[in-house]
Amino acid sequence: MKYLGIDFGSKRVGVATSDEEGKMAFPYSVILNGEKLFTEIDKIIKKEKIDKIVIGESKNFAGEPNAIMKEIEKFKKELQDKTELKVIFEPEFMTSSQAEIIQGKNEMHDASAAAIILQSFLDKNNT
Repeated sequence: MKYLGIDFGSKRVGVATSDEEGKMAFPYSVILNGEKLFTEIDKIIKKEKIDKIVIGESKNFAGEPNAIMKEIEKFKKELQDKTELKVIFEPEFMTSSQAEIIQGKNEMHDASAAAIILQSFLDKNNT
């Protein structure tokens, strides 16, 4: 089972993929959030033969949905409708900050945040 991990942002969307066994997550790319977002994600899904999608569920310090969560929910529904793949929420907290601490701020830190989200999901489901 191969997974696609997504860290959704209003400007950039980080993307990660898993290995074929669904055990390890790897940063893949960063896509600008705009008109071509679904087209670019669809290309990755086909190229990488993705079976399921995991999206970060963004909450604040109090555990309540962040301001961007409505956009994420809308994106999740549209992505599920367009790809016909199962799209799963994985709770995430400060993954972009974690990625920056690990590797520094660069053009791929959103993809690394997506890998952190996806790895969290894989770890929970492979034990």
